[in-house]
Formats: sequence, structure tokens, C-alpha cells
Amino acid sequence: MHFNLKLKEMNKLLIVGTVAFDAIETPFGKTDKILGGAGTYIGLSASHFNLQSAIVSVVGDDFPQEYLDLLTSRNIDISGLEVVKGGKTFFWSGKYHNDLNSRDTLATELNVLADFQPKVPQNFKNADVVMLGNLHPMVQSSVLDQMEAKPKLVVLDTMNFWMDCALEDLLNVIKRVDVITINDEEARQLSGEYSLVKAAAKIHTMGPKYVVIKKGEHGALIFHNKEVFFAPALPLEEVFDPTGAGDTFAGGFAGFITQSENVSFENMKTAIIHGSNLASFCVEKFGTERMLKLNKEEVVARLKQFKSLTQFDIAL
Repeated sequence: MHFNLKLKEMNKLLIVGTVAFDAIETPFGKTDKILGGAGTYIGLSASHFNLQSAIVSVVGDDFPQEYLDLLTSRNIDISGLEVVKGGKTFFWSGKYHNDLNSRDTLATELNVLADFQPKVPQNFKNADVVMLGNLHPMVQSSVLDQMEAKPKLVVLDTMNFWMDCALEDLLNVIKRVDVITINDEEARQLSGEYSLVKAAAKIHTMGPKYVVIKKGEHGALIFHNKEVFFAPALPLEEVFDPTGAGDTFAGGFAGFITQSENVSFENMKTAIIHGSNLASFCVEKFGTERMLKLNKEEVVARLKQFKSLTQFDIAL
């Protein structure tokens, strides 16, 4: 008698976002063009979980093969990463102020991103979780249109740039997602409310059942109906470069949920801790440098720090 035991496939995470060059200046130094982009940070972060992932994005033929190899070495499927012959890769340059919370954008060159038509790889059209990283809302919508099965969870990350120049498209895609992740300033802009509790309630009415508000070095909040959960950020001795921290957070959040197959609010609380944990490594070096050297032992050790940071007994 033969038993054909088919091993269960790993869960699939589809990532949409920029794969790009960044040039960064902080009070601690500056870089030339280095590997960056929302899709890159999300992918590197999610690679710490047991899952299959694919990035849908676009680069020019100036994008080094070593960077492509680097992504595939992290078990990231790049069949949806289009390389445009003769094209130039998206480039962003920014300078952070001394507090590292505010920055000036020095250059944004859309290049091949300007005409990007995303193509979801056939074997990811049934992905369990879709992480729509920061990109034009019409690109995010186009990816959802290509899905053949409704994902268990759709997470969207966006920024004030799209609120300023593509608000209607953004509101259309927000209607279609389960979770939105934005920072406190963006939550206030999107909702017109100063109180983050009121802002989250207003954003709920736009579509998302869960609203994650990132507060940088002050942690993150998740709102669901009347429930709220707060995850601290680990107090770090040195924050070197905050670029990509929000995307790393989103990758950790989406990665944990994909691996655990559980989209409950209780599980999202844990997902937020995983996201905050990974983001705390990202800021320790320029660009993706720290994420590329990060190992499992370090991740687990810091998760224990997070646990001790927030656990206490109190007599009531």
C-alpha cells in the first residue's frame, strides 16, 4: 500500500513595493547609492519567517546582478521583478535632521517606476497574504485585480506623498484592504483628526478593519473596533539610519501572519511585536546592511528583551 503524503506547501506572501537605490545622509555619515526600496526591506524582513515570498517591482538594467542574487539567496522569488532594458532604477536621496525623526528629500527620480505595470507571477496569484508596500495606489490596485483567489489578509502601507497627489486613487485601494499601516503624521493627514484614537476610528470607516499607526522610536499602535494594543519600540543606544524601518516593520508583521496562518486581532498583537523587533535591527546601520547580516539567534534574543520590557506583575 502506498501512501502519497504530499507535504503541505509553505504559505505564500506576495510583496509589492519599490526595489531601488537610496543615497542617505544622517548626522552619523552619508552613503553613495546603496540598495533600498520598500519592497526590498519588506522582503528581507519577511525572509526571517517560514514562508514563500515574491516581490513584484521594477528596476532598470543599471541594477546590479549581485543585488538580484542577494534577494534570491533569501528565498525571495523575483520572477515578478521586471528589468527594463535601457531603463534607470528608481532613486531616492534624503537627509535626516539631528532628531532622525524628520528628513528632507533631496531627490526623487521615478525613472522606470513612472510607467510601471505590475505583473503578478502565476504561482502567487493565490497568495495567502498580500503586502502592498509604498507605491502608487493604482499599482497597488492593479495587483489586487490580478489575484485569482481572495487573500486571507491584504495589508497596505502608504505615505503622505500619495495623500497629496493621488488621494482619490488611494481612497479606492484603501477600501479593498484589511490592514493599513501608516505613521502618526500620515494618520492625522488622512483622517483630519489630531487624536490618534479618533484618526483610527475615521480610517476604519474608509475600509480597513485594522489600523496600525507607527510612531517611530515611540512604538506602534493597532486599532480594531474599540480595541487597541500598543507595542513599544526597544530603547536603542544608537539609531544610525531610520530609512526602511517602517517597511521592515511591515515585513515582520506580514511575515509572521503568513507563517502563522492566523488573522485574528490577538495574533496581530504578536505580529506587531515581531515587526518592531526586526525594525529595531534595521536602524542600527545604513540602509539594508544590518538586515543582510542578521541571524536567528539575534532575533530571538531581542524578542526576549521585548518581552521583559513590557511584562510586569501588579496587585489589583
